[in-house]
Amino acid sequence: MSDILRELLCVSEKAANIARACRQQEALFQLLIEEKKEEEKNKKFAVDFKTLADVLVQEVIKQNMENKFPGLEKNIFGEESNEFTNDLGEKITLRLCSTEEETAELLSKVLSGNKVASEALARVVHQDVAFTDPTLDSTEINVPQDILGIWVDPIDSTYQYIKGSADIKSNQGIFPCGLQCVTILIGVYDIQTGVPLMGVINQPFVSRDPNTLRWKGQCYWGLSYMGTNMHSLQLTISRRSGSETHTGNTGSEAAFSPSFSAVISTSEKETIKAALSRVCGDRIFGAAGAGYKSLCVVQGLVDIYIFSEDTTFKWDSCAAHAILRAMGGGIVDLKECLERNPGTGLDLPQLVYHVENEGAAGVDRWANKGGLIAYRSRKRLETFLSLLVQNLESAETQT
Repeated sequence: MSDILRELLCVSEKAANIARACRQQEALFQLLIEEKKEEEKNKKFAVDFKTLADVLVQEVIKQNMENKFPGLEKNIFGEESNEFTNDLGEKITLRLCSTEEETAELLSKVLSGNKVASEALARVVHQDVAFTDPTLDSTEINVPQDILGIWVDPIDSTYQYIKGSADIKSNQGIFPCGLQCVTILIGVYDIQTGVPLMGVINQPFVSRDPNTLRWKGQCYWGLSYMGTNMHSLQLTISRRSGSETHTGNTGSEAAFSPSFSAVISTSEKETIKAALSRVCGDRIFGAAGAGYKSLCVVQGLVDIYIFSEDTTFKWDSCAAHAILRAMGGGIVDLKECLERNPGTGLDLPQLVYHVENEGAAGVDRWANKGGLIAYRSRKRLETFLSLLVQNLESAETQT
């Protein structure tokens, strides 16, 4: 299993290289955008684009994983269709070819004969990437490959990626928008139970060299399987808290602190915003991208990411969910949490990743229908939910 995670880290870095390469030339980038077909669109957005970078990243992840782990590709699921229509009206199915030259030739068809751009992209696609992590390298965990499913969101927050804002200032470490909100999300789950097991979040655009204008990124990972919990932030947390290395413990130590912080979507419902303001005061942050908002929880920048609508999907949440599980947290169904009676002793309604929504069509089959809450500490979540429910009920009685 750690071999699979190691390979996922490598392909996520290759994916980040593709995302960065596609943003280097604005003129090239404009060629790469195509509006999504009706059944692929996210109803949250009036206009929803897919980019060649999106599809390339997805296909690179699929093909690389299949090459290393034959048979795995059939269980890799992504957000994007790999069909493009070029300026001549030709339909082209994009795939990763066995050689750089063949991939360049196929890309050239998508890009209507732009040879320079096609060759540049093919070079990045076929470039080998090495990724090492001492924590991961020191562990060997075995799990049957045939129980694994993988959700891929090749470029989350496509709108921010297309817009390309590079000079946005953060608010207490949280970026409201801009390229920093772009993430590559790879989540591995058990196809029998739907439980998330491994997650990789790659943030391709973290800091930019003022001289070369080249971007550097950051990668986060987590693994939670059969009682083994590991994640990439363990060393950081260990330095902060002495001997403690499990985030669940460090979070629970502060479980009774009255102050909470949350990251939300700018489109969040007013009723939720009003209740949150009474629970969190001024410690509510708006940010773009479901993957990035979840990452803010992983990084410990906020306690909670809450979203009440049904416009996030399994590919948006699986990677972060696996990392948070490794830290002692998770991602739960918001609607079920609000309807749950804490006195029953029932467990929290964790999201699962193997079952379609009944009666839904298109992307809605995989929507997180009840909304979600991402958290690092269960004790803090329970306290937060209690306060949130009180304030929502209080608002209802006043109306």
